[in-house]
Amino acid sequence: MNWIKKFLWIVIFLLVSITNGQTKNFQLSTHVLDITEGKPGAKIQISLERYEKEHNNWVLVKTSKTDENGRISNFLPTSQNNEGVYKLIFHTKPYFKNKGVNSFYPNIEIPFEINDQSHYHVPITVSPYGYSTYRGS
Repeated sequence: MNWIKKFLWIVIFLLVSITNGQTKNFQLSTHVLDITEGKPGAKIQISLERYEKEHNNWVLVKTSKTDENGRISNFLPTSQNNEGVYKLIFHTKPYFKNKGVNSFYPNIEIPFEINDQSHYHVPITVSPYGYSTYRGS
């Protein structure tokens, strides 16, 4: 029965992330949920990198930490052309270590492509031994 409550909380958080995850002045947002606790992943460091094809390497765009609700809503200002290949790097090892939990993934990299001016929301659910992500709206 306890797992049903956790599952329902996760569903609620995901629905809220879809409706509240965006800031209109920015094109990219993310939301982290810790499914081991059924709570937002607060204070997780996330790096955004952009792939530069001409140099065949990744370049750091911005590093930030999630707020108390597990969100970052201010990646990539809409005032610029953001088309390209990016990746979000979720630095999860320090987050789980702070909770006294070993983690299989020291970080989680989610590559994706922005090919228009619409808003991109990349939510992720994490646990010490797994994760799941999708393109939100």
